[in-house]
Amino acid sequence: MKNITIIETALRKDRYWENIPAEEVIPSGEMQKVSVFPKQGDQHLRGFGGAFTEAAAHTLKGLSEENREQVIEDLFGESGLRYTMGRIHMNSCDFALGNYNYIREGDESLDSFDISHDEEEIIPMLRMAQDKMGKPITLLMAPWSPPPFMKTNGEMNHGGKLKKEYYSLWARYFVRFIQEYGKRGFPISFTTIQNEPNATQTWDSCTYDAQEEGEFAVEYLGPALKEAGLLDQVKILVWDHNKEIAFERLDEILKREGAKEYISGCAVHWYTGDHFENLDLIRRFHPDQEIFFTEGCIEYSRLAGESEIRYAELYAHDMMGNLNHGVDAIFDWNMLLDYYGGPNHVGNYCDAPIKALENGVDYEKKLSYYYIGQLSRFVKPGAQHIPCSRYTDKVDVSAFVNPDGERVAVLLNRTEEDIKVNLSEGEQALPMMLPAHSIRTVCWS
Repeated sequence: MKNITIIETALRKDRYWENIPAEEVIPSGEMQKVSVFPKQGDQHLRGFGGAFTEAAAHTLKGLSEENREQVIEDLFGESGLRYTMGRIHMNSCDFALGNYNYIREGDESLDSFDISHDEEEIIPMLRMAQDKMGKPITLLMAPWSPPPFMKTNGEMNHGGKLKKEYYSLWARYFVRFIQEYGKRGFPISFTTIQNEPNATQTWDSCTYDAQEEGEFAVEYLGPALKEAGLLDQVKILVWDHNKEIAFERLDEILKREGAKEYISGCAVHWYTGDHFENLDLIRRFHPDQEIFFTEGCIEYSRLAGESEIRYAELYAHDMMGNLNHGVDAIFDWNMLLDYYGGPNHVGNYCDAPIKALENGVDYEKKLSYYYIGQLSRFVKPGAQHIPCSRYTDKVDVSAFVNPDGERVAVLLNRTEEDIKVNLSEGEQALPMMLPAHSIRTVCWS
């Protein structure tokens, strides 16, 4: 082990991404050992990112010009989270200023299709991010609801289903949206069928059972993308909901004849708990399918009043567990929200790693921002996840080999006590003391 760099965020010492000195490397022993195995790597990571919701874009627009530039640096720049991916919503979502879609009600020809709504705030934010990166951002798209006339309940909110007679039209709507974003310099690489298809929400929502989702994906959306020459560009992911039944859902859809021609993987959220074993099942029985974590946030309706350290540790624990159990990419939810946790057109307010202050022109970075950065800043796109072994479950550990051969290990201590660790590769070990409630990233060659 050489060229060692250690970066730590520790709440009690008010340290954020602080470089700390490494102790002398010692022979690897048997006690207090956390081992990494660089030659036994499995999946390759696509990267990290967050959601370009209308709420995020609207909040960004309200900041001062200097702060707008700095937020984009904080998210996509070298000094920030170094995001390379983004999630966008087709039509409105709850974190929008209101319900909207891109056609006139009842237009079955799509002649009125127009994404000028997105050109007001969402696309300018995308353009700022892409300019900061200096290369195309990898985009994943998801719908929350079709237009009202296509649904059984006649509205975008409160669930309902896509009417069978509109499956073909809705598939062509996907294609048109992807084409319009592509014309503006934002190619879309992934799409899901429906955000949270198992939930009837007070906001934009639409439900599908496994048979319906499989039918739409395989019989309509896949062929529509193929006909438009987009199938090689756009990969289809199913489910896009919580992990507890992710394996069952993907497994059932993949049994459909022709499914593997069009389905490339599964998307998951975190709102019902860890359920990392579901990811293991997908990896075991469908190793050719990718798994994306596409949404997670701190909901005020469920976790209001918890401490910042609790929020930050929830993020880190879930990210590390997801990566250890097979996830290929991680998207946070809103990248930026206002002081109240919105705007949200149905009052479903949530926390975010970056929030505007009450005056609307300044902002702050939450502790969760720094915890995300302990992974996203140092684990590079194309990194290979590698196995690790730990002597205690009091420490969460994830390890990786970057494309240039650099090793990266992230260690999280969520307890009230300092914990001794000997981070080992082969016959060498780096001794360290992990402070209580801290997260540490170690890079070496």
